[in-house]
Amino acid sequence: MTGIWYVVGYAFAGVSFVFLTIGLAWLISHRTRGDKHKGYPYESGIDTYGDTHARFGISFYIYALMFVAFDIEVIFIFLWALIFASADGAAIGGLFVTMLLFVTILLFGLAYAWRKGVLSWR
Repeated sequence: MTGIWYVVGYAFAGVSFVFLTIGLAWLISHRTRGDKHKGYPYESGIDTYGDTHARFGISFYIYALMFVAFDIEVIFIFLWALIFASADGAAIGGLFVTMLLFVTILLFGLAYAWRKGVLSWR
């Protein structure tokens, strides 16, 4: 029966933390008091022209996703190179084949995206 009190205490602490964090953020947050220009974008005090919520084309997001994906894969390859440098002779073959397979999958993904026209700027 004492185990349930641990769960109740943990749940109470978690819920309290959430509400205390939200309350503290509300107390110290930016509020517009008296100055109507404080709520404008960039708080420069300059009135905006036109619609400030412009839409971006989907190609920007696709390029960003491709960059993030290949950036993370470069990190994996760098970490693999560190392990490969410190490996003994018996493990080098397996490590090399594993990375060759990984890079091959990446190249197939890149070729697929290229063929679908994802990389062409329209």
